[in-house]
Amino acid sequence: MNEVSIYNNTSEEFPYEDIIEKVVNKALEKEKIKKASCSIIIVDNDYIHKLNKEYRGINRPTDVISFALEDDKTMVIPDEIRLLGDIYISIDKAKEQAKEYGHSLERELCFLAVHGIYHLLGYDHEKEEAAEIMFKKQEEVLEEYGITR
Repeated sequence: MNEVSIYNNTSEEFPYEDIIEKVVNKALEKEKIKKASCSIIIVDNDYIHKLNKEYRGINRPTDVISFALEDDKTMVIPDEIRLLGDIYISIDKAKEQAKEYGHSLERELCFLAVHGIYHLLGYDHEKEEAAEIMFKKQEEVLEEYGITR
C-alpha cells in the first residue's frame, strides 16, 4: 500500500486532497510501485520562490518542485518501503495556470501532483523523447479520472 500525505501550508481552503491522492496512487500503480511514501505540500508563491532560488538558482516562483530522496545516494532507505520524497506545489501558480490554460484548478493541481510524482520516480523532460514519455504517462493517469483540459 502506498502512502501519499498532503499538507496544505496556506491559509486557503483546499478541498482537493482526495482526488490528488487518487491520481498520484494511480501513477504509482501504473509504475508497479506497491510500497512507497511521498508528501505533497501546498504552498504559496513566496515559499516556492525561496525554494526555487535556494535549490535551483532560479529567482522566481515556479509551479512545482520535487525533491527525490532516492537521488541522494547517501540516504539509508529501508527495504520495506520506498521513501520517494516531497513535492511542493504553489497554489498561486496553479490558479494562474488554470486560468491561462482555460481549465479547472482541480485539473491543474492534479497535473502538477502527477508531474511531481513522475519526477520523484526519475522521469524528466529535458530531452524531447523523455518529455514525450513523461507527458504521455501523465495524461493517461489524468484521463482515467476524466481530468482533461
